Amino acid sequence: MGKCMNAQWLCMGVLWCCALMAHAAPKAVPEASLLDQDGRQVAFQRDLVKDKTVIVNFIFTSCTMICPTQAATMREVQKSLGARVGSDIALISISIDPAVDVPARLKAFAQRFDAGPGWHFVTGRKPEVDSLLAALGAGGAAPAEHSGLVLVINDSVGSWTRLEGLASAPEIVRAAQKAAGPVKTGRDMAGTYFTNLPLLTQDGRAVRFYDDMLKDKVVLINFMFTTCAGICTPMTANLARVQALLGERAGHEVHMVSITVDPGTDTPAVLRDFAHRFQIKPGWTFLTGKKENVDWVRYKLGGYNGEQIDDHSTILLAGNLRTGEWKKLMALGAPAEIVAAVVPMLGAQP
Repeated sequence: MGKCMNAQWLCMGVLWCCALMAHAAPKAVPEASLLDQDGRQVAFQRDLVKDKTVIVNFIFTSCTMICPTQAATMREVQKSLGARVGSDIALISISIDPAVDVPARLKAFAQRFDAGPGWHFVTGRKPEVDSLLAALGAGGAAPAEHSGLVLVINDSVGSWTRLEGLASAPEIVRAAQKAAGPVKTGRDMAGTYFTNLPLLTQDGRAVRFYDDMLKDKVVLINFMFTTCAGICTPMTANLARVQALLGERAGHEVHMVSITVDPGTDTPAVLRDFAHRFQIKPGWTFLTGKKENVDWVRYKLGGYNGEQIDDHSTILLAGNLRTGEWKKLMALGAPAEIVAAVVPMLGAQP
């Protein structure tokens, strides 16, 4: 323990003596298969880094010195950046002790620092994590001797900034804002946040999630699966009554989307048969696709519960992508009440 603490204090002392300087180091972002704090498999470059600016630091959960200090700093960064975290800017904390830091430990650590959406804690198989750390210039040191290095990366423009030492929250925020550029409009931020992953409709048509399903629309979104023996059948029947009450608004002013939580079983043909059982009319799309794409879309919508498909969300999301207004409703609520909640969301573009 004494050796560990001495090494950490020595590391901190050296770092504080150094000027806190940033310098660009453009390079290709490496790929790595990882697990986040919810146990969900993520690809480092594709899922966490692509199309956004990321702030990356390196931690381990049993650390008693640098890591809590830097996590508290990242919490301040999260607060300062506000709504940009989770949209065009993300925070990533990579465990440098993946053999110990399983997802549950990372989740408990994240909760200590009020980590919100857009702040990812990741671990994985040690060889994979070690290769990633080496590629990011953070490998080689024992956990107790790691530095307070922070990377700010905007892969789309090839911008890499290294903040050496225990950089302050304002310094990190300034670097992230510089890399990300001006605040985007509400619509641009929505497209970045919800992703544009390819999915398939019940008719086998390939669609892009944001561009084709959400952009400039008022939507009602729920989660289901066709082999569900419980809530899915009455929920879908209830939403069919909602569609009927919407009348001509359905498919024109309001678009309904049901996303399967079991894409391995629910092929387009299976979803089409399921929809026919409820006499679904045009304007209501059932979505499936590659599991990793469906899982990521569910995660972005707050409907990801790991592999427990029987425990999926029964929330009905109502959103106006033109105004940015969102409501959470109960998918089994009275159809007239659901319609009454949605109709005020319709209207002219801001």
